[in-house]
Amino acid sequence: MLILTRKVGEGVVLNENVTVRIVEISKGVVKLGFDAPKDMLILREELELAVKEANIEASKSVSAGSLLDLSKKLK
Repeated sequence: MLILTRKVGEGVVLNENVTVRIVEISKGVVKLGFDAPKDMLILREELELAVKEANIEASKSVSAGSLLDLSKKLK
């Protein structure tokens, strides 16, 4: 893990096309701004984890036979 110190208005560049900028710091909360291509998905970590967990639970409720039938219908 890389740990950096930044002040309000300063930023960090990722992959030459994403800039993360410190917008505001108050009462222990940091507001970040992301300048990234519109087609790039940016999710809060807790949302990504929730989606992964929901996908795992959904996959447990479907049988392999049902998935095979569905894949045949989609072809």
